[in-house]
Amino acid sequence: MSKVFISCALPYANGPCHLGHLRSTYIPADIYARYKRMHGEDVLFVCATDEHGTPIAVRAEDEGISPKEIVDKYHLMIKHDLESCAISFDYFSRTTDPIHYKIAQNFFLKLYEKGYIYESEIKQPYCVECKRFLPDRYVEGKCPQCGGEDARGDHCESCGRHLDPIQLLEPTCLICKSTPEVRESKHYFFKLSHFQVDLKNWIENNQDLPPNVRNYALQWLMEGLKDWILTRDMEWGIPVPLKEGEGKIIYVWGEAFLGYISSAAQWSREKNLPWQEYWNDKTIHFIGKDIIYHHAIFWPALLMAYGCKLPSNIIAGEYLSLEGQKMSTSKNWVIWTSKFLQYFDADSLRYYLTVNAPLNRDTDFSWDDFQRRINDELADVLGNFLHRTFSFTDRFFDGLVPNPSSFDEYDQKLIGRIKNAPDLVSEYIEQFKFREGLVEIIKLAKFGNKYFNDKEPWNTVKTNKEKAATCIYLCNQIAKTLAVLLQPYIPVKAREIMKILDLEGEKISWQNANEFVPPNHEIGKAKPLFSKIDDDVIKKQKEMLYKNLEGESKTKNIISIDDFAKVDLRIGKVIGAESVKGSDNLLKLIVDIQDKKIQIVAGIARKYSPQEIITQKVVVLVNLKPAKLFGIKSEGMILATEETMSILTSKDASIGERIK
Repeated sequence: MSKVFISCALPYANGPCHLGHLRSTYIPADIYARYKRMHGEDVLFVCATDEHGTPIAVRAEDEGISPKEIVDKYHLMIKHDLESCAISFDYFSRTTDPIHYKIAQNFFLKLYEKGYIYESEIKQPYCVECKRFLPDRYVEGKCPQCGGEDARGDHCESCGRHLDPIQLLEPTCLICKSTPEVRESKHYFFKLSHFQVDLKNWIENNQDLPPNVRNYALQWLMEGLKDWILTRDMEWGIPVPLKEGEGKIIYVWGEAFLGYISSAAQWSREKNLPWQEYWNDKTIHFIGKDIIYHHAIFWPALLMAYGCKLPSNIIAGEYLSLEGQKMSTSKNWVIWTSKFLQYFDADSLRYYLTVNAPLNRDTDFSWDDFQRRINDELADVLGNFLHRTFSFTDRFFDGLVPNPSSFDEYDQKLIGRIKNAPDLVSEYIEQFKFREGLVEIIKLAKFGNKYFNDKEPWNTVKTNKEKAATCIYLCNQIAKTLAVLLQPYIPVKAREIMKILDLEGEKISWQNANEFVPPNHEIGKAKPLFSKIDDDVIKKQKEMLYKNLEGESKTKNIISIDDFAKVDLRIGKVIGAESVKGSDNLLKLIVDIQDKKIQIVAGIARKYSPQEIITQKVVVLVNLKPAKLFGIKSEGMILATEETMSILTSKDASIGERIK
């Protein structure tokens, strides 16, 4: 029996789960784990809460409580959220567990002894007021690459660039708001650059890696890898296991990955089974798009240094927006899992987040679309077919699967669909195309509805009961196949279907999904499985969501008419456009404003491709002080909306025309 190790990116223990987490990571991983178990493979499915790092430490300081109090609270909330969505982990741990500390420190020591971790003096922000060195996220300022405000010491949200805290312009201490000094401090570095060639070979030769993971990782490799600082001057975290490293902790990205292994190790301790057999056979990581770099470059390099087998695949789910806008927890423009489950069942959420778009593409959660899909697909297609089949079996055949007579050509076509369905859906799931697999299942239910209508058993049961019996016999076979194939996707409802079919106690596997229920098998009475969602319910949900934005000032930094008079806005035409290497957000544009052509670096790449923006008329701020973004000179600014990045344009205005 083959074994498979499946892990999910560790949820960060400073807040509960929202729908974006579920869509990108936890639901896809659970579908795969459930399918693999049904396929007869031995699965170890693990996860843990990630409980160290500066965001938790900062929050604890702000609230005047200990970091442990914060992570204890959110570990329980996250665990409950995931259990409520039927995520079937074999073990769910936490990175504050003593076993995790031991594994992480031993891992650090092994790399240090092998020469892959070394000491080096670095320049680091030091807050005189707080009397301490400042870890990266304790420093805020302007991004040196794009000029973005509120950049953190490790990352710029505007351009996505990884930063060093001493690179920030106009830096301030996050706690006391004073300007830090730059002092020298000794830290430990991991020789990431040593693995440049090995990583490139691994990524290029691993044909299983999906394009979004491979392409993103190769972009970073083309720029050349730099060694990673592996320690921080903090108290909250796993202490560096060296006498000379006293007072320092292992950087969260140097130990959080090991949560996969420490969680598996705890499972091993309880089950008395070796987790290593699963890891060495086949390992799949399910993550979100935002941590591809860490999992496709940093983590494999750490494993290479230690001497471990590398993961077989890394599946990265793309982003989920909300009602056409970027999800934002700070603005409460988000749907929390626990809140959603107060009004709707988990299977409806699992269904919608899976069927809405392929995992490798950004998608949007819309309340109206959620209602439409649940009503049209789950209730009207799947639910309607099952209810008709079970009701008819109960009413006209005493609740027994009837004996069929001879099969006509239409019956044979239906039998072929049933027989082929498991292999067809399996092929999609094996390729991590979960949406396509689910669509095929719903197609089978649609075909069942059409077959039922075309055969008209409500008429033939009066005139030719043998013909009606054949129809209902085959419809029960479809119901059984649907119940089995739906188990990875909507497990609670699938079990309810199996219960009505009185197959709940049977050993059900993927391979026998198309095996027929024998004639005279007794089934239970029909009951409504999928309820329609009323318009008033959706209206209430939208009102609650949009109410979150009330009270937020839409106008920032009021200016005078004299200030506005200094602004030179003109109509320009985009005559050149290309992507900026290393950034998912930026496009380099050449814009004609009649009297000259200017170069602009614009953060609109998530909304527009170079082909879509070319020849567009746009509104341009032309008297902006030139700046460098990603090392590229930018001489102006394209006007676009803040949330959706939709460009402002004017079809009738002339190129170069000034806006007043």
